[in-house]
Amino acid sequence: RDFNERCAQCSEVNWGLTDGGRYYCRSCHNVTERTREIVNTDFMTNSRVQRISKGSRKQEKTDRVCEWYVCEGFQLVLKKQAEALEALGVCPQMKDEVLYNFWRCYLQKSKQAYCNRPAGETVKAVSVCESSTDGDSEPERSSLLHLLSLSESEGDLQTDCSFASSMSKVSESTSVYSGSVDGSLYLMKNQKEKLRMTMPMTLSFCYMSLLWLREPITLSELLRFVVEGHIPYLNVFQHFPEKMKLCGLDLKIFCVESWPVYEEVYNKMLELAAFLDLPRFPDITDSCFLHPDMLCIKYLMEANLPDELHNWTCRVVKKIGIGEVDFLTLVPGNKSTRKVKYDILAAAVIVVVLKLLFLLDDHYEWLLSDLAEERNKNNKEDGLYFEFKKWYGVVKHSLDVEQKKLDEERAKYLWRCEKPLFYSVKNKSKVLKRRQMVVNLQNQFGKLSGSLRRAEKPNPSSFQLSWSEENTDGSCFHGHSLKGILQEKCGLLTAMNPDYWLCTVKLCNEKLCGHLAHYREVDFPQSYHFVLRLFSFLLRIQPSYIHDEVCMIEHKLFNKKLYRKLKYNTVLRK
Repeated sequence: RDFNERCAQCSEVNWGLTDGGRYYCRSCHNVTERTREIVNTDFMTNSRVQRISKGSRKQEKTDRVCEWYVCEGFQLVLKKQAEALEALGVCPQMKDEVLYNFWRCYLQKSKQAYCNRPAGETVKAVSVCESSTDGDSEPERSSLLHLLSLSESEGDLQTDCSFASSMSKVSESTSVYSGSVDGSLYLMKNQKEKLRMTMPMTLSFCYMSLLWLREPITLSELLRFVVEGHIPYLNVFQHFPEKMKLCGLDLKIFCVESWPVYEEVYNKMLELAAFLDLPRFPDITDSCFLHPDMLCIKYLMEANLPDELHNWTCRVVKKIGIGEVDFLTLVPGNKSTRKVKYDILAAAVIVVVLKLLFLLDDHYEWLLSDLAEERNKNNKEDGLYFEFKKWYGVVKHSLDVEQKKLDEERAKYLWRCEKPLFYSVKNKSKVLKRRQMVVNLQNQFGKLSGSLRRAEKPNPSSFQLSWSEENTDGSCFHGHSLKGILQEKCGLLTAMNPDYWLCTVKLCNEKLCGHLAHYREVDFPQSYHFVLRLFSFLLRIQPSYIHDEVCMIEHKLFNKKLYRKLKYNTVLRK
């Protein structure tokens, strides 16, 4: 009644309304682009509803829950981690080219995309959107992998075998114990043969990409940024879109309740590189940050040790050949070469140098410290001599304070995320009620105890312990001299003490024991243990891993003497 224009085809004024709210001519069935304008939406008394519109189809599509696969969830995690690394200063090439290509290659090798679907592997069929009223338009399909792709310029992963999903209603046959389509299938035992994707492997992908680009981030730094919350890993599924329903078995895949382990991430990176058939990685040269000479500078500064020690670390690196390109560069699948852990190797070189100069036997280093203290009192014009005893006290105090802070933060960490999780749709209401009750109790106890909210975390830094030479309290030892413990011999500076004690005479089989040598604190001097403890805190690893590298360096450094000793002992036994 409100539309009085004549029809463009038959010139009649006989209009009706379609289900979509458009006007159509009842005489010739011509549909116009005009829609009915509603002036007042309030209901009037004694009025009769004549028609109920279905509303917009676009709104109906957006309200639907999408079917998604586990590989799509991991792709979203990788994207979030790559964006976090890019915010930390990593070049954008890492996300858009390197990591993206590694991920595509993994999907193809594991037969999840870009290949023919494996025979005998049943996957739930993707439901199809409703067709239009005309019946002419094809079903609309939208790949979630395209929406979450690492590189926005690249196409989606929708191929003949792709696990691409469509934005559609979840069918009635979907299991209530898994929000993803293939959650139960993904946890089957036969998936282990394909190097099944896990949350720690996302960090392996990131580290492999960083290593390919030779970025100045070591694995220990990467894991520390994860623990500090700068890189998404713990409770990362909170960033999943609302359309990706996460419950049941999906929580076993994406929910992490432990800190990432150095060895696990590193070993998975090696397996990934071999699984993807990657070529030789770019060379690690002496100008690269991952070279031992470069990393030793960083760790000497962070450990508050004299700058002159760097000359000795360079001499050790050159003497045993661990600074060569072929030794440092990763060659995937090559079992004949020992894989290098760059940060642990650099820390072990510093430990060996400290043993060469100070012996670290709980006696000689204190004797040298007393001599240096006397010389510093009598002679202050030539600069201060390095005092091991004073350095030990200053660094130990700072180390104990930082270690206590770290232990308290880990003890107070709330593993449960803000977003409630439920393993079954039936328990959803109970979980939500319990979560709300926990939040209310936490707020009440917080008000009673007067505890304040935690302050925002500072910006990430490569240095955990900082020492400034401008301090007048003498707590910085970077500029101290080593003249008190060195002597000139044949034009070269050598240590005054010619003795050296080995951590172990014979190395173990690393493949059988998992370590080159066994480490127990009671079997070694306290000074040696303190130095290991210092670098284990900086790298966030166990002291035994640094001890292994120290034993390896010592056997390379004293190989000839050890061979003669072992040969002499064998002759005596005969």
